[in-house]
Amino acid sequence: MPELRKDPIVGRWVIISTERARRPSDFASEPVRLAGGDCPFCPGSEELTPPEILAFRPSGSPPNTPGWSLRVVPNKFPALRIEGDIEPSGEGPFDRMNGVGAHEVVIETTDHLASLSTLPVERVADVLLAYRERLADLKKDPRFEYVLVFKNHGEAAGASLEHPHSQLIATPIIPVMVEEELAGAARYYERKERCVWCDVLRHERRGRRRLVAEADGFVAVAPFAPRFPFETWILPARHRSAFEESGVEELRGLATLLGDFLRRMSRVLRDPPYNFMLHTAPLRDSALEHFHWHLEVIPKLTRVAGFEWGSGFFINPVPPEDAAAALRESVG
Repeated sequence: MPELRKDPIVGRWVIISTERARRPSDFASEPVRLAGGDCPFCPGSEELTPPEILAFRPSGSPPNTPGWSLRVVPNKFPALRIEGDIEPSGEGPFDRMNGVGAHEVVIETTDHLASLSTLPVERVADVLLAYRERLADLKKDPRFEYVLVFKNHGEAAGASLEHPHSQLIATPIIPVMVEEELAGAARYYERKERCVWCDVLRHERRGRRRLVAEADGFVAVAPFAPRFPFETWILPARHRSAFEESGVEELRGLATLLGDFLRRMSRVLRDPPYNFMLHTAPLRDSALEHFHWHLEVIPKLTRVAGFEWGSGFFINPVPPEDAAAALRESVG
């Protein structure tokens, strides 16, 4: 029997279509395949990218030369540009502003054939540290209200280059999906004087039906009303609203759980393309009692079609309890 479920944060309803239920092995998604070849992100090709903003260089080598283990560079084809003023204006009922922002690429490793699921914990922790450092730096720019960190793994998930990388975009406004989470979480806190994500974590850690994994201060759970098959949230076990305030040891703990989860997902779903997004507090309002930063990981297994676009309902053929069980039981 199909079931309608309501997300406790934004109030979005989803359809868990049990009559379309599928096992992990039933998904036709092709595993991500790497071809190799010429690559602007590989060592020795530093002149093919804009000059680096941040780099981890164990050898102390000069900027924009080989010898790095991780680089952050401006996106060569940015969605928003760093130069200029916002200059908001109106035209009748329509609002506009200049496309000011920052668009950066985190080149996660020198190894073209690696992934976050195969890198050692220390290297994954470096990626997370780079996110933290760039968030903290971009926070100093008064033009920016938000920084969204995201990763597209595989061509089907939107990656135009196969070398392991993630991106971040700083924007002069708070993205609407984050605004919806902030508003929903604030309503919940006003009613109950508790963080909704903290309540979700307490419930899931006690019941464990949708718990995927837990380690080193972090928890991976399948949300109660997931939009997509095998959608998973990774959250700090204790309340934290701003990712950039994470300490080095916290980031190592997150790296441990993130790597473990990605390996589980790779085994169960045959290395699917996926997206992940970091939702953290806005830059100008980072200490929030009602908001809890989190990573949303979404494997690319189904397509959004006309009903979803027209209604706002998402149809998910895999109950989150089944997805969590498959991931939880996966042993390397």
